[in-house]
Amino acid sequence: MWITRILSSVIFLTSTIVTIPLAFDVGGRACGLAFSLSLASFYFFYSILRLATPSRSRFRWLLVNVVATTQWIILPSLLIWSLNRFSVDPTDTRGWVERTFSGKRATDTSLSQWILGPDGLAETATVGVWDKILTWSTPVFQLSEGFCSLLVIQAAGQVTRWLVNKSGKSDSWMIGLLVMSASIISSSVYFLWRVTQFPEISNVDATLIGMAITCAVFLCAWGIGSGKGNPVESSLLFAYIVLCIYQIFTDYQPSNPIEPPPPSEAAEFPPFPPIIMASYTTLLQALSTLPSAMHATFNFIVAALSTITPSVIISLAYRLFVLYASTRIIPAVRESGARALSQEPSLEDSDGANQILGILSWFSPSILIAVYTSLLIQHFATTSNGENGDWWVSQGGDVGNNLWRWINVAGTMALYALELQLSKEDLDGGVTGHWKSD
Repeated sequence: MWITRILSSVIFLTSTIVTIPLAFDVGGRACGLAFSLSLASFYFFYSILRLATPSRSRFRWLLVNVVATTQWIILPSLLIWSLNRFSVDPTDTRGWVERTFSGKRATDTSLSQWILGPDGLAETATVGVWDKILTWSTPVFQLSEGFCSLLVIQAAGQVTRWLVNKSGKSDSWMIGLLVMSASIISSSVYFLWRVTQFPEISNVDATLIGMAITCAVFLCAWGIGSGKGNPVESSLLFAYIVLCIYQIFTDYQPSNPIEPPPPSEAAEFPPFPPIIMASYTTLLQALSTLPSAMHATFNFIVAALSTITPSVIISLAYRLFVLYASTRIIPAVRESGARALSQEPSLEDSDGANQILGILSWFSPSILIAVYTSLLIQHFATTSNGENGDWWVSQGGDVGNNLWRWINVAGTMALYALELQLSKEDLDGGVTGHWKSD
């Protein structure tokens, strides 16, 4: 049922967003990577089982409902296992390769410890390989975000062009879309002004920002002036460039730490009437008598929510949106027209590109976990230059840089410029070419 699917998706998203950063914060880098790998593996094999079983099989129906029901048990169990197995720092920091070829395996009491122990062969072959995969896939995720964002921008431009030229209320749509475009540009300029106020921007950073904004303004003017673009398309492109710049130079946190206010002196009179103060004191006493398990649960929830970084959540939400939208836009542009916007990608499609999109949709939970973990690693690596990031470097993490984000900005604008150069002024795009107008 659709209610079960929605509930299962909500549980999956909430648990993933909360538990993975909690594993990194409490257990450390190895614990977070191990928990992320266990989650991705669980949903990967679950997707394989769904693909291998017939769609009308009773076993598949039972499997889907059992997994959807037991997520409440499986996810906390994997988290507890990861914290218990990987949160303890080993006494020997050397890996299994160094212990093997240095002739100093005397520290390993048995062969099983050398294979299954901390930093052993099994951990290196699983968690270590997963770490490398996420590190190497960061450029792929970043460039895919730019490409999918460009698809969404062009699709929005085609839809708005059709509304203005083919719908019955052209003037109303034109005025409304112009107001919306102006609002998007004004908001982007505001956030661009905020970027210029950050104290950590150097002369090189200011030069790169100026070059990116100049190119974006030139492309927007070129698209509108040549008739190959429109104000909505240009405003969305400018907003995405500003979003990339804002993500490079900020972590959605205050630039200067907020100093705590000085303690206030005790007031001579209570701030509220005595009856309210008495009720408040009674409530506090009643809460203090609750079982310690409830206090521990409340503290755990507060600690879990405090580990979520707003920048990572915003980046994850935007990246998932453009990736999902591209799976609907690509079939529409290729052959299906607007009907593909309301259809899920299928493996039974005759087109190879649509089959690839169908495979990606089947394994979307594992891909989501990989994208989220990659964003967390990128966030920890970027903030490792500060005082609070020493723990990440001390656990083997790399110091991050924003090279691929700048490459994404340049590549997105280059692709858009190439599209403007090769395309013709066409009122009916790939998405709206199959739409009917009265």
